[in-house]
Amino acid sequence: MSDADEIVMDGFLDEETVPGDLHGLTARFRLTVSPTDERADEMILPCSVADPQMAHQVLHELTPGDQLRVTGYFRLPRTPDEPMWLVVTALSLLQTAPQPADTTEPADPYDSVIERCGAYLHYVDGDTGGVEVWTEAGAWVGWADTPGELTALLDAFEHGQAPGGE
Repeated sequence: MSDADEIVMDGFLDEETVPGDLHGLTARFRLTVSPTDERADEMILPCSVADPQMAHQVLHELTPGDQLRVTGYFRLPRTPDEPMWLVVTALSLLQTAPQPADTTEPADPYDSVIERCGAYLHYVDGDTGGVEVWTEAGAWVGWADTPGELTALLDAFEHGQAPGGE
């Protein structure tokens, strides 16, 4: 792609970033983009980062709600069931997400949620922060005490070293 094909967009990081591969050398995230301040004009744009240094920044330095400026080019679908996404070639943090006010009661750090991460599905327990993981075919992968331990769990599973010798 040439620089003439690249576009620049500003938006907000929609949710937690995820590794795009087993080793965290790539990253994926979703950007909420609104060309106007009208909610009806908003769109969620899937983005991917292939540069390992930028992927590290995306995975370890960004938080949901951060305002970003991304430069990249669209990867158009090749089949009707394939999504369109933005391949990010440059990224700037414009503004960090506002931090919640300090309260006397500790906030619940997690919401219960089921998410897809590549060929895996994981359930984050809102009460404990633990994560249960399955393959998309329904095979049990394992349990991580925190979302931060997912990479190690998936790495062990893919190398045939699942807990219990499975």
